[in-house]
Amino acid sequence: MGYFRLVPIKSFFSDLDKWVRRRIRMCIWKQWKTGRTRAAALMKLGVAEHEAFTHGMSSKGPWVLSSSQAVHQALSTALLEERGLPSLLGIWTKLTAKSRIA
Repeated sequence: MGYFRLVPIKSFFSDLDKWVRRRIRMCIWKQWKTGRTRAAALMKLGVAEHEAFTHGMSSKGPWVLSSSQAVHQALSTALLEERGLPSLLGIWTKLTAKSRIA
């Protein structure tokens, strides 16, 4: 963050934050390996049974499914923050607020 703190564009960090979260969702999706495991994990995280099975058994790749509504619902931003993934935009906001002079 020390290097990127110099970038004065808020949208850069917003886009970077979205991309990192999608990449994390994709990695978690890959860790679940089989369709049954994926469906069970989605249901455990609060996705409806029908939707969990259609997404879990899908032949689409992990990058495509990482942006689906069911995966976003299961692996929400709040859940990722709870598991230790801070918001890059939030960190950038704190760092730039300290360096600005009123």
